[in-house]
Amino acid sequence: MRKLFAGLMAALIATAPVAEAGNDKAGVFDYYVLSLSWSPNWCLAEGDSRQSEQCETGSGHGWIMHGLWPQFHRGYPSFCQTAERPPSRGMTAKMADVMGTAGLAWHQWKKHGTCTGLTAAAYYQLSREAYGRVVRPAIFRKLERKVMLPASVVEDAFLESNPDMSADGITITCRNKQIQEARICFSKSLAPVPCGQDVVRDCTLKKALFAPLR
Repeated sequence: MRKLFAGLMAALIATAPVAEAGNDKAGVFDYYVLSLSWSPNWCLAEGDSRQSEQCETGSGHGWIMHGLWPQFHRGYPSFCQTAERPPSRGMTAKMADVMGTAGLAWHQWKKHGTCTGLTAAAYYQLSREAYGRVVRPAIFRKLERKVMLPASVVEDAFLESNPDMSADGITITCRNKQIQEARICFSKSLAPVPCGQDVVRDCTLKKALFAPLR
C-alpha cells in the first residue's frame, strides 16, 4: 500500500503545474507562446453569455490574439512584480483590433506582460509583431456553416501556410469538443522554436466543432 501511495504521489507531482502566481521575476523565461483563439468558437463557449462586443454579428473576428506568453521549458511565470507602469486605457483600446477587446489586452498585460521585463507599450508592440509573423490560414474564413473536423486538419493548415514552422512548434487545443486555440512557439527574438513538453500537447479529437465567422 505504501508503494502504491508513493507512486501515486510521484505521478501527481510530475504532472502538477509549475507556475506560482506572483512569485516570478520579470524578464526571466525561456521562450514565448503566441496563443491564437478562434473567436467564433470562443463566442459559442462563453463570449455570447458575457455579451462580449467581440461576438457581435459582422465583427468578422477569426484567429484573434489571446496573448503572447513568456514560458519556461516547463511551466510559466505569471503576475510578476514589475516596476513598469500599467497600460493606459488608450493603449489597451488600440489592441482590440487584434485581441477582440480592450479588457483582454489589459488582462494579458497583468498576467503575462508583467513577466516579460518590457514596458506595456513594448509588450503590445512585440505582441503585434508576433501576431503579424503568423499567416492565419484563409480557408477557415470561408466557412459558411458549422463543421466537424479533426484537430489535426487545423494544425496542417497552419503548417502549410507557414513553411518555416515545424509540427513540434505548434499545437492545437480543444475545449468542450470544440477547436479552441492554435499555440505557436517563438524564441525571444521571435524565431520559430520547438514548444516545451507541457505545451506541445495536441488535441486528438477526430470530430471537433469549428464555427464560421460572425
